[in-house]
Amino acid sequence: MSTVALTRDSFAETVTGPGITLVDWWASWCGPCRMFAPVFDAASEQHPDITFGKVDTEDQPELAAAGQISSIPTLMAFRDGVMVFSQPGALPAASLEKVIQAVRDLDMDAVRDRLAEEEHAEQEHAEQEHEHAQHEHAQHEQPEHQEA
Repeated sequence: MSTVALTRDSFAETVTGPGITLVDWWASWCGPCRMFAPVFDAASEQHPDITFGKVDTEDQPELAAAGQISSIPTLMAFRDGVMVFSQPGALPAASLEKVIQAVRDLDMDAVRDRLAEEEHAEQEHAEQEHEHAQHEHAQHEQPEHQEA
């Protein structure tokens, strides 16, 4: 399979689907991006079961901002709709193959369990922060007592 251009209209649908999607964030003026492109393209031919998407950050600035892309090239890997890898820098072919194999080897049930635990911990933290803020606000609302 060759690479597909991703836009804000196709990105979410592509990366949230089943299976593995690799996304290369790039720009035409970026030297390392141009060096990584043939490596990415070759991997797309070797792994027809994986979707290889490319986002031109110049053409899709809103998408790049939403993806919090601060350096290019950046490689992201999604598996079954979950982002499992994100790293800036041009990877050599052997390193890209290691990333692909690591993504293939992931136990997605364990990944989803860990994400659920992290989300639960974040919710508990937010609730504690909210309770603390309410307590602080209530203390400032009470009139001060002065002894005569």
